[in-house]
Amino acid sequence: MKIKFFAVGGTIDKVYFDALSTYQVGPPGIESIIRDARVNFDYEVVSLVKKDSLDMTPQDRELILDAVQKEESRHIVITHGTDTMVETAMVLKRIKGKVIVLTGAMEPACFKSSDAAFNLGSAVASVQTLPNGVYLAISGRVFDPAGVKKDRNRKQFVDVSSTEDNITNMAALPPQSK
Repeated sequence: MKIKFFAVGGTIDKVYFDALSTYQVGPPGIESIIRDARVNFDYEVVSLVKKDSLDMTPQDRELILDAVQKEESRHIVITHGTDTMVETAMVLKRIKGKVIVLTGAMEPACFKSSDAAFNLGSAVASVQTLPNGVYLAISGRVFDPAGVKKDRNRKQFVDVSSTEDNITNMAALPPQSK
């Protein structure tokens, strides 16, 4: 199995230059995380967009949609800014026959306190085990993008759907034998 990673910017790839928070979106932070983790799967990383997600346009989302649709790999992980990750995920729901997992970070991957490596690991595990569909793997959970929002005060994503465990209780997952 090959996992294709698309980096589209966001905090996970931000590089800060001074104490006043001047930054730019740098190269994909996931490359060093994956290399350092010594993973045992084939992968490729492609940088599509280098923007803060608040600056993303509908045209950027169409570019991402087009790239994922054309990609031969069925297993896709997208690193994305957390502010508009849900909007992009909803656009990607038009794609059938692939497992697409979006993830990001509340702090840049280059920060020691970043959640980037944990979130990326969750996304990698999720893309290998979930049925076809579009998901968010962040804040230690896997979410359906239609039932999640970013809680800025808590610095995490929270379930806003009517079910307690959103994805883990979905009927699409295989039943446990007794």
